[in-house]
Amino acid sequence: MNVAIVGLGLMGGSLALSLKKLDFIDEIVGSDHNTQHQADALKLDLVDKIVSFEDVKKYDIIILAIPVNGIITALQNLTNIPEHTTVIDLGSTKEIILASVPHVIRKNFVAAHPMTGTENFGPHAALEGLYEDKVVVLCDLEESGELQSTLAKKIFKSIGMKKYFMKSHEHDRHAAFISHMPHAISYSLANTVMKQENKRNILLLAAGGFRSMSRLAKSSPTMWEDIFRQNKKNLLEAIELFEGELTSLKTSIQNDEWEKVNQTMQQGSELHHVLD
Repeated sequence: MNVAIVGLGLMGGSLALSLKKLDFIDEIVGSDHNTQHQADALKLDLVDKIVSFEDVKKYDIIILAIPVNGIITALQNLTNIPEHTTVIDLGSTKEIILASVPHVIRKNFVAAHPMTGTENFGPHAALEGLYEDKVVVLCDLEESGELQSTLAKKIFKSIGMKKYFMKSHEHDRHAAFISHMPHAISYSLANTVMKQENKRNILLLAAGGFRSMSRLAKSSPTMWEDIFRQNKKNLLEAIELFEGELTSLKTSIQNDEWEKVNQTMQQGSELHHVLD
Protein backbone atom coordinates (compact mmCIF):
# COMPACT_ATOMS: atom_id res chain seq x y z
CA MET A 1 0.00 0.00 0.00
CA ASN A 2 1.07 3.58 -0.65
CA VAL A 3 0.89 6.41 1.90
CA ALA A 4 0.71 10.18 1.49
CA ILE A 5 1.48 12.27 4.57
CA VAL A 6 0.19 15.84 4.58
CA GLY A 7 2.30 17.83 7.02
CA LEU A 8 5.98 16.93 7.44
CA GLY A 9 6.65 18.22 10.95
CA LEU A 10 7.22 16.32 14.17
CA MET A 11 4.14 14.10 13.96
CA GLY A 12 4.10 13.51 10.21
CA GLY A 13 7.85 13.07 9.93
CA SER A 14 8.05 10.70 12.89
CA LEU A 15 5.16 8.65 11.52
CA ALA A 16 6.94 8.39 8.19
CA LEU A 17 9.99 6.94 9.93
CA SER A 18 7.81 4.34 11.67
CA LEU A 19 5.86 3.43 8.54
CA LYS A 20 9.08 2.83 6.59
CA LYS A 21 9.63 -0.29 8.73
CA LEU A 22 6.29 -1.91 7.83
CA ASP A 23 6.35 -4.60 5.15
CA PHE A 24 2.86 -3.75 3.87
CA ILE A 25 3.82 -0.13 3.08
CA ASP A 26 5.44 0.24 -0.35
CA GLU A 27 5.85 4.00 -0.81
CA ILE A 28 5.62 7.07 1.43
CA VAL A 29 5.24 10.50 -0.12
CA GLY A 30 4.83 13.87 1.53
CA SER A 31 2.96 17.10 0.97
CA ASP A 32 3.60 20.37 2.82
CA HIS A 33 2.84 24.01 1.98
CA ASN A 34 6.20 25.02 3.50
CA THR A 35 8.90 24.67 0.82
CA GLN A 36 11.67 24.49 3.44
CA HIS A 37 9.86 21.59 5.11
CA GLN A 38 9.66 19.88 1.73
CA ALA A 39 13.41 20.22 1.20
CA ASP A 40 14.22 19.15 4.76
CA ALA A 41 11.95 16.09 4.59
CA LEU A 42 13.71 14.91 1.42
CA LYS A 43 17.16 15.62 2.83
CA LEU A 44 16.32 13.70 6.02
CA ASP A 45 14.87 10.83 3.95
CA LEU A 46 11.53 11.05 5.73
CA VAL A 47 9.59 10.52 2.48
CA ASP A 48 10.36 9.12 -0.96
CA LYS A 49 9.21 12.24 -2.80
CA ILE A 50 7.14 15.41 -2.48
CA VAL A 51 3.75 15.63 -4.19
CA SER A 52 1.06 18.29 -4.48
CA PHE A 53 -2.05 18.13 -2.32
CA GLU A 54 -4.09 17.23 -5.39
CA ASP A 55 -1.82 14.23 -6.00
CA VAL A 56 -2.27 12.79 -2.49
CA LYS A 57 -5.75 11.72 -3.60
CA LYS A 58 -4.12 8.97 -5.68
CA TYR A 59 -2.72 7.18 -2.61
CA ASP A 60 -4.30 4.34 -0.62
CA ILE A 61 -3.75 6.02 2.75
CA ILE A 62 -3.78 9.77 3.41
CA ILE A 63 -2.46 10.96 6.77
CA LEU A 64 -3.39 14.49 7.83
CA ALA A 65 -0.64 15.57 10.24
CA ILE A 66 -1.46 19.28 10.21
CA PRO A 67 -3.21 21.73 12.58
CA VAL A 68 -6.94 21.28 13.19
CA ASN A 69 -8.05 24.15 10.94
CA GLY A 70 -5.88 22.72 8.17
CA ILE A 71 -7.46 19.29 8.64
CA ILE A 72 -10.95 20.76 8.33
CA THR A 73 -10.00 22.60 5.13
CA ALA A 74 -8.26 19.54 3.69
CA LEU A 75 -11.30 17.33 4.26
CA GLN A 76 -13.45 19.68 2.18
CA ASN A 77 -11.00 19.16 -0.70
CA LEU A 78 -10.94 15.36 -0.48
CA THR A 79 -14.55 14.68 -1.47
CA ASN A 80 -13.52 13.06 -4.77
CA ILE A 81 -11.22 10.35 -3.38
CA PRO A 82 -11.82 6.69 -4.31
CA GLU A 83 -14.15 4.60 -2.13
CA HIS A 84 -11.30 2.41 -0.86
CA THR A 85 -9.09 5.31 0.30
CA THR A 86 -8.38 5.64 4.02
CA VAL A 87 -7.97 9.13 5.49
CA ILE A 88 -6.53 9.36 9.02
CA ASP A 89 -6.13 12.61 10.91
CA LEU A 90 -3.78 13.14 13.87
CA GLY A 91 -5.47 16.27 15.26
CA SER A 92 -5.43 17.13 18.95
CA THR A 93 -9.18 17.86 19.10
CA LYS A 94 -11.74 15.54 17.59
CA GLU A 95 -15.34 16.71 17.92
CA ILE A 96 -15.10 19.73 15.62
CA ILE A 97 -13.11 17.75 13.05
CA LEU A 98 -15.66 14.94 12.94
CA ALA A 99 -18.50 17.44 12.64
CA SER A 100 -16.78 18.91 9.57
CA VAL A 101 -16.23 15.66 7.63
CA PRO A 102 -18.24 15.76 4.37
CA HIS A 103 -20.86 13.01 4.43
CA VAL A 104 -19.65 11.59 1.13
CA ILE A 105 -16.26 10.62 2.67
CA ARG A 106 -17.33 9.81 6.24
CA LYS A 107 -16.69 6.09 5.67
CA ASN A 108 -13.21 6.91 4.38
CA PHE A 109 -12.30 8.85 7.52
CA VAL A 110 -10.72 7.67 10.78
CA ALA A 111 -10.30 10.17 13.63
CA ALA A 112 -7.13 9.44 15.61
CA HIS A 113 -5.12 11.23 18.27
CA PRO A 114 -1.71 9.73 19.07
CA MET A 115 -0.91 10.82 22.64
CA THR A 116 2.73 11.56 22.00
CA GLY A 117 4.98 14.39 20.89
CA THR A 118 7.68 16.78 22.03
CA GLU A 119 7.93 20.55 22.34
CA ASN A 120 9.87 20.71 19.04
CA PHE A 121 8.41 21.10 15.57
CA GLY A 122 9.37 20.88 11.90
CA PRO A 123 10.96 17.99 9.95
CA HIS A 124 14.17 18.14 11.99
CA ALA A 125 12.10 17.34 15.10
CA ALA A 126 11.07 13.95 13.64
CA LEU A 127 12.03 11.09 15.95
CA GLU A 128 12.31 7.39 15.22
CA GLY A 129 10.21 5.48 17.74
CA LEU A 130 8.10 8.49 18.80
CA TYR A 131 4.91 6.41 18.56
CA GLU A 132 6.19 3.19 20.11
CA ASP A 133 4.47 2.16 23.38
CA LYS A 134 2.30 5.29 23.29
CA VAL A 135 -1.51 5.52 23.34
CA VAL A 136 -3.62 6.36 20.30
CA VAL A 137 -7.26 7.32 20.82
CA LEU A 138 -9.62 6.39 17.99
CA CYS A 139 -12.91 8.31 18.09
CA ASP A 140 -16.41 7.42 16.82
CA LEU A 141 -14.89 4.50 14.93
CA GLU A 142 -18.29 2.90 14.37
CA GLU A 143 -18.99 5.59 11.77
CA SER A 144 -15.89 4.73 9.73
CA GLY A 145 -15.92 2.07 7.03
CA GLU A 146 -14.92 -1.45 8.00
CA LEU A 147 -11.98 -1.45 5.59
CA GLN A 148 -10.77 1.91 6.88
CA SER A 149 -11.16 1.15 10.59
CA THR A 150 -9.44 -2.23 10.20
CA LEU A 151 -6.54 -0.69 8.30
CA ALA A 152 -6.11 2.17 10.80
CA LYS A 153 -6.02 -0.27 13.72
CA LYS A 154 -3.49 -2.40 11.85
CA ILE A 155 -1.22 0.59 11.20
CA PHE A 156 -1.23 1.82 14.80
CA LYS A 157 -0.72 -1.68 16.18
CA SER A 158 2.14 -2.29 13.74
CA ILE A 159 4.03 0.83 14.89
CA GLY A 160 3.67 -0.29 18.51
CA MET A 161 0.81 1.88 19.77
CA LYS A 162 -1.82 0.99 22.38
CA LYS A 163 -5.32 1.57 21.02
CA TYR A 164 -8.17 3.11 23.01
CA PHE A 165 -11.65 3.96 21.78
CA MET A 166 -13.98 6.75 22.88
CA LYS A 167 -16.51 9.30 21.72
CA SER A 168 -15.08 12.53 20.32
CA HIS A 169 -16.67 14.76 23.00
CA GLU A 170 -15.20 12.54 25.74
CA HIS A 171 -11.78 12.72 24.14
CA ASP A 172 -11.83 16.51 23.91
CA ARG A 173 -12.72 16.96 27.58
CA HIS A 174 -10.03 14.53 28.73
CA ALA A 175 -7.45 16.14 26.41
CA ALA A 176 -8.26 19.59 27.83
CA PHE A 177 -7.19 18.46 31.31
CA ILE A 178 -4.27 16.20 30.42
CA SER A 179 -2.73 18.01 27.44
CA HIS A 180 -4.22 21.40 26.61
CA MET A 181 -4.36 22.96 30.09
CA PRO A 182 -0.72 22.03 30.87
CA HIS A 183 0.34 23.90 27.73
CA ALA A 184 -1.69 26.96 28.78
CA ILE A 185 -0.05 26.86 32.22
CA SER A 186 3.42 26.47 30.74
CA TYR A 187 3.02 29.52 28.48
CA SER A 188 1.65 31.54 31.42
CA LEU A 189 4.50 30.46 33.70
CA ALA A 190 7.07 31.44 31.08
CA ASN A 191 5.46 34.85 30.62
CA THR A 192 5.28 35.46 34.39
CA VAL A 193 8.98 34.79 34.83
CA MET A 194 10.03 36.72 31.72
CA LYS A 195 8.16 39.80 32.98
CA GLN A 196 9.80 39.66 36.44
CA GLU A 197 13.32 38.38 35.88
CA ASN A 198 16.07 39.45 33.51
CA LYS A 199 17.51 36.89 31.15
CA ARG A 200 20.78 36.59 33.08
CA ASN A 201 18.98 35.61 36.29
CA ILE A 202 16.83 33.11 34.43
CA LEU A 203 19.91 31.46 32.96
CA LEU A 204 21.73 31.43 36.30
CA LEU A 205 18.93 30.26 38.57
CA ALA A 206 16.52 28.22 36.45
CA ALA A 207 16.82 24.66 37.70
CA GLY A 208 15.09 21.40 36.85
CA GLY A 209 11.66 22.37 38.18
CA PHE A 210 11.31 25.53 36.13
CA ARG A 211 12.83 23.96 33.04
CA SER A 212 10.43 21.01 33.25
CA MET A 213 7.34 23.15 33.78
CA SER A 214 8.24 25.69 31.09
CA ARG A 215 9.37 23.13 28.49
CA LEU A 216 5.95 23.04 26.82
CA ALA A 217 6.19 26.78 26.15
CA LYS A 218 8.68 25.90 23.40
CA SER A 219 5.81 24.36 21.41
CA SER A 220 4.49 26.04 18.28
CA PRO A 221 2.23 28.98 19.32
CA THR A 222 0.42 28.83 15.98
CA MET A 223 -0.50 25.18 16.45
CA TRP A 224 -1.57 25.63 20.06
CA GLU A 225 -3.64 28.75 19.30
CA ASP A 226 -5.53 26.53 16.88
CA ILE A 227 -6.03 23.80 19.50
CA PHE A 228 -7.12 26.26 22.20
CA ARG A 229 -9.67 27.80 19.83
CA GLN A 230 -11.13 24.45 18.79
CA ASN A 231 -11.41 23.13 22.35
CA LYS A 232 -12.26 26.46 24.02
CA LYS A 233 -15.17 25.27 26.17
CA ASN A 234 -13.36 22.29 27.68
CA LEU A 235 -10.11 24.23 28.10
CA LEU A 236 -11.83 27.06 29.97
CA GLU A 237 -13.45 24.55 32.33
CA ALA A 238 -10.04 22.95 33.01
CA ILE A 239 -8.37 26.34 33.60
CA GLU A 240 -11.14 27.46 35.98
CA LEU A 241 -10.83 24.28 38.04
CA PHE A 242 -7.06 24.70 38.12
CA GLU A 243 -7.49 28.32 39.24
CA GLY A 244 -9.68 27.05 42.09
CA GLU A 245 -7.00 24.63 43.24
CA LEU A 246 -4.28 27.30 43.02
CA THR A 247 -6.42 29.84 44.88
CA SER A 248 -7.11 27.33 47.63
CA LEU A 249 -3.37 26.68 48.05
CA LYS A 250 -2.66 30.42 47.99
CA THR A 251 -5.25 31.02 50.74
CA SER A 252 -3.74 28.30 52.92
CA ILE A 253 -0.28 29.87 52.55
CA GLN A 254 -1.65 33.35 53.31
CA ASN A 255 -3.30 32.06 56.48
CA ASP A 256 -0.25 30.10 57.67
CA GLU A 257 -2.27 26.88 57.44
CA TRP A 258 0.82 24.78 56.86
CA GLU A 259 -0.78 21.46 57.72
CA LYS A 260 -3.40 22.13 55.07
CA VAL A 261 -0.65 23.12 52.61
CA ASN A 262 1.07 19.82 53.31
CA GLN A 263 -2.17 17.88 52.84
CA THR A 264 -2.77 19.60 49.51
CA MET A 265 0.69 18.64 48.28
CA GLN A 266 0.28 15.09 49.59
CA GLN A 267 -2.93 14.77 47.57
CA GLY A 268 -1.17 16.07 44.47
CA SER A 269 1.73 13.65 44.90
CA GLU A 270 -0.73 10.75 44.58
CA LEU A 271 -0.75 11.41 40.84
CA HIS A 272 2.64 9.73 40.53
CA HIS A 273 1.23 6.49 41.91
CA VAL A 274 -1.16 6.55 38.95
CA LEU A 275 1.51 7.46 36.39
CA ASP A 276 4.35 5.23 37.61
